[in-house]
Amino acid sequence: MASRSPGLRPALAPLAVMALLAASMAGAAWWWLERPLPLAATHAELSIEPGTAPRQVAQAWVDAGVQTSPELLYAWFRASGQARRIRAGSYEIAAGTTPRRLLEKMVQGDETLERVRVIEGWTLRQLRAALAAAPYLRPATADLSEAQLMEALGAAGQAAEGRFFPDTYVYSRGVSDLTVLRRAHAAMQRRLAEAWAQRAEATPLKSPDQALILASIVEKETGAPDDRGRVAGVFSNRLRIGMPLQTDPTVIYGLGAAFDGNLRRRDLLTDGPYNTYTRAGLPPTPIALPGMASLLAAVKPEATRALYFVARGDGSSAFSETLAEHNRAVNQYQRARH
Repeated sequence: MASRSPGLRPALAPLAVMALLAASMAGAAWWWLERPLPLAATHAELSIEPGTAPRQVAQAWVDAGVQTSPELLYAWFRASGQARRIRAGSYEIAAGTTPRRLLEKMVQGDETLERVRVIEGWTLRQLRAALAAAPYLRPATADLSEAQLMEALGAAGQAAEGRFFPDTYVYSRGVSDLTVLRRAHAAMQRRLAEAWAQRAEATPLKSPDQALILASIVEKETGAPDDRGRVAGVFSNRLRIGMPLQTDPTVIYGLGAAFDGNLRRRDLLTDGPYNTYTRAGLPPTPIALPGMASLLAAVKPEATRALYFVARGDGSSAFSETLAEHNRAVNQYQRARH
């Protein structure tokens, strides 16, 4: 029986070893990709700026508390073929996140998002205070005057009050408050245009800006949603005949920080641009942020002959066509409570 040549064994051994090593490495790689990444805390957060290189992203995750090798993370990003598809944004991972899932989140743009709610009837001051308190929102406009703010939004010369649509805005962590304000401003421009396109033929309003001003007054004067159309109808009737609007919210807005919660008779008698008791017509700017319902009420008011209304005390209003009827309603709903 012929003997096996001793020279063959050394020639085959390196190939076998390489195959075993490759299989071992593949198995180790698969094991690592499916194992949860150890974290320094319960969560790890990272904000990736546009243009950040994949190697920098890997290192940033380690700096953020992912306890693994940045070289290993970067090698996985490259080996996956998706390293250049990582999206900028704000991300958060919790215990149990694997390297495979981490990359999926960044490629899919599965960001951690925050929300800020802007309420109907807020003033610009209240809106800016809410943005200042919103989590993970960078305060880029904190030191800007109202005029500078509108210039930054590309609306130089436009009054800032009332120009932002009340809604819930979702944003990525780390973006600036200007980003949210830009979206809210654009939303109001769209909604105002939508409302103005539906205006009644007989409206006394001459422009979308006037509609926005009246809508802001309706927003502040209305406690019951069903009253919006009729409240707008009363104000439209007054504008049509040149009768002063005589609405307390405009006077309160004009007083600004001087208003202590108690509107006095002298306040109603002191003339100023927002005093609709001493001046006929609309005030120079909106006085609050109106919602869509108030915008539509302003341009399509309810047909009514009423010229007066008074709060009943339950959020709704009593409407009157004559001053005598109105005085009786005031006696019934207002003076009886004092």
